[in-house]
Amino acid sequence: MRYEEYTIEGRNAIMEAYRAGKTIDKLFVLDGCHDGPVNSIVREARKNDTIINYVAKERLDQMSKSGTHQGVIAYAAAYEYAEVGDILNAAREKGEPPFVIILDNIEDPHNLGAIIRTANLAGAHGVIIPKRRAAGLTATVARTSAGAINYTPVAKVTNISNTIEDLKKEGLWFVCADMGGETMYNLDLKGPIGLVIGNEGEGVSRLVKEKCDFIASIPMKGDIDSLNASVATGVLAYEIVRQRMN
Repeated sequence: MRYEEYTIEGRNAIMEAYRAGKTIDKLFVLDGCHDGPVNSIVREARKNDTIINYVAKERLDQMSKSGTHQGVIAYAAAYEYAEVGDILNAAREKGEPPFVIILDNIEDPHNLGAIIRTANLAGAHGVIIPKRRAAGLTATVARTSAGAINYTPVAKVTNISNTIEDLKKEGLWFVCADMGGETMYNLDLKGPIGLVIGNEGEGVSRLVKEKCDFIASIPMKGDIDSLNASVATGVLAYEIVRQRMN
């Protein structure tokens, strides 16, 4: 399947996209441009938690496919986002305890796509990502997911820590990946569970880690000390699968 890059160019087109409720992940604005229409778009972007980047004209010209960007270009989600409630409903419909993967600021779209693919194959009911400082559902993510994006719901939330607290009220326990944790084989990972994976460079943030019930480490015998985020997700997700099968 071929996925097209979803960009929106031009002031009227971007404003109409916001009015229509389209999910826009990033907005690129000509640095120094503060006229009325652009200011209106920026206000709308802030209301919708869109990431705003101020860039030079040369950058916009390079990004533009039409050559008529009018000082603004938006990157819209290649796919619609789900709600967290949709993920819980998917678990209920299958008669299974919820299994959710939460990503704490994964920035590489290839990692996000690979994680969505793993989530689907491991039977996770959905993936949750933050609105800011993280990859969104771009065409690259869609391609890397190898079609899993069509079947595994992805929800976007304002605050990961608050979302974990809300999901705890629904009966979920949370485990995050960290080198300083307990070996994953020693933890009880059955039942309703959320697996939290951190940023490629910094890992799980302190505030999110404090919300987790368990901290799991993956046994490693090599000469380097960390795994790629998508690989770590796969290892821990399939330990959860193994325990659920026993």
